[in-house]
Amino acid sequence: MTTSSTEQQVALVALGGHAFIAEDQKGTIDEHEQNAANICEALMLLVERGYNLVITHGNGPQVGNLLLQNETSRESVVPMPLDVLVAQTEGSLGYMLQNAMLNQLRKRSVKRYVLTVVTQVQVDPDDPAFDNPTKPIGPFMSREEALRRARDMDWDVVEDAGRGWRRRVPSPRPLKIIQRHSIREAASQGHVVIAGGGGGIPIMEDKETGEYKGVEAVIDKDYTSALLAHQVKADLFCILTQVPQVYLNYGTPQERPLGALTVEMLRRQMAEGHFPPGSMGPKVQAIIDYLEAGGKRALITNPQTLPDALDGAGGTHFVGRC
Repeated sequence: MTTSSTEQQVALVALGGHAFIAEDQKGTIDEHEQNAANICEALMLLVERGYNLVITHGNGPQVGNLLLQNETSRESVVPMPLDVLVAQTEGSLGYMLQNAMLNQLRKRSVKRYVLTVVTQVQVDPDDPAFDNPTKPIGPFMSREEALRRARDMDWDVVEDAGRGWRRRVPSPRPLKIIQRHSIREAASQGHVVIAGGGGGIPIMEDKETGEYKGVEAVIDKDYTSALLAHQVKADLFCILTQVPQVYLNYGTPQERPLGALTVEMLRRQMAEGHFPPGSMGPKVQAIIDYLEAGGKRALITNPQTLPDALDGAGGTHFVGRC
């Protein structure tokens, strides 16, 4: 099989950070590599169906571990800022996916390159998120330790779900993906591109010098994925998660799976409180963003249901209008 032509459709697939670590796993390198192999085997279905593929991914567990390493070794090793840690996980997780995807392609004698792009994402310095941090990150601490960090290091801290205290950082909306043209060009040539890891490295433009600089923030990977799907002109935007479909009244006796929805239906259901901010909310909003920007087809499902979902027999499908 040869490299794809520029006329083939582009699919952007967004993976969660937990795609690399199952709930009952410790997060060893062997577990990361096996999970990467499993997800890439599932994604080969899209390659075999003729799509040019762009992959984005989360990094929550991994960047949390790096933050913990920062904290426990700060007396002997200079800690790195959050934007650098995001860059590190883009590289490490991208490498694992890149190696796993190359192995899957070689097994099938598919001649495509795979590349990982360390992706910078511009945010607005005036984004209201900077005045209202909402994203808990890093290790849990005691109340006393958290308040000490708040005092000595100017951290914003919060009690998180009864499990302890954590640092809280801004989560601004993405404005522009700096490497978007390179990603789009590589995908159009048939190469598998891994980009936007962890929502991308948040940067802002200095108002005085015009230079880019990193910022201590975390961008939601679903919002970055939706923006990138628009900017690479993806024909399919697929969010792979832990459930096979989107549900109304999830986790209750009234739970009901959703098959196909329009943007208007999604907005109405969001207003009714069906998709909370801490779980399905950002994914649904990302779908809305993509479709309202002119996207063609969107899908939320899990890896196991992906084959049926691509045939319209599973998952939850979204279109801009009826």
